[in-house]
Amino acid sequence: MDRAGWHVSGRVEVPEGVRLVFLPPYSPELQPVERVWPLVNEAVANRYFHDPEEMMEVVAERCRVLAQDPETLRRHTLFRWWPRMRDSA
Repeated sequence: MDRAGWHVSGRVEVPEGVRLVFLPPYSPELQPVERVWPLVNEAVANRYFHDPEEMMEVVAERCRVLAQDPETLRRHTLFRWWPRMRDSA
């Protein structure tokens, strides 16, 4: 888990038999999706939305666009040490 406030709150109830393991601070390479959020956020930054549903539709559309652009996602999420997939062609 990352160290988001809701993960480290004293109100978190951890079921018996479950042990929480936290990521070290400043370790985005352990969660590559952290580098995708800026790509998603650019669709909603500095915009006003009438309600959360409108904002979520814009975010969903941005995600659909990104899903059609795997090269952009690769550039933002691959690290030099990350295992590479072989081309299936």
